[in-house]
Amino acid sequence: MTDSLAPHDNPDHNAFHFKSAAHLLRIGREKAVNLRELLAGLRVCADDSIFQHTFRTLEEHHFIREGFSNDFAHWAFVECQEAALGEQFASADVREFTSIQQLRGRLVQIVGKYLEQNPAAADRLALEPFYFCASETVVVPTPLVARSLPEFVEALKVVTVHSIHYHFIEARLRLKLVSNDFSVWLDAEMGQHQLADRIETIDIYACTLEDVRRKILQIVRGALA
Repeated sequence: MTDSLAPHDNPDHNAFHFKSAAHLLRIGREKAVNLRELLAGLRVCADDSIFQHTFRTLEEHHFIREGFSNDFAHWAFVECQEAALGEQFASADVREFTSIQQLRGRLVQIVGKYLEQNPAAADRLALEPFYFCASETVVVPTPLVARSLPEFVEALKVVTVHSIHYHFIEARLRLKLVSNDFSVWLDAEMGQHQLADRIETIDIYACTLEDVRRKILQIVRGALA
């Protein structure tokens, strides 16, 4: 993935440059027909695959308010019929991780502990296999630039949900921070510390990406009122 917005590498360094991202999906070498194979795959699959099935899932299912938030949770619940494992996978909040290795370790820990407690589940065939996928990410600049809070509001009203996902969710890994591009810009460039903190508290699991847009707009408009 391309690095995050680096304001001071740009002549217009105080501005927020909205970007988006396109993704080309590819199927990896690993697949799993049971939980033992899923555990093995989680240990060796590419980092991009972990990213695809967790961070990217939030974009692909951005319109869903209920249900599991990542592909591992969905597969464990639907295809393996292991509801408890699905719930444990879903409890892995991507906001807590600033590296794929940390997230991978958590997922491996979840499956490993579950199989220790439920050994009969290890080799039980799933209804459908799990295919580890990944995607090539191409960062796409947009013509939208914000140099002030009113300009930020106007741009946020019209950007795609792909741009919101890129800046609000994917940013957490690119920045190596438990934060997002919007909050970082508001805090560092606009001096809006409280706005940055309020936007950071938006629950990405209880909201669709359109909900995220509306909540950010509500917060920033409130500051302008």
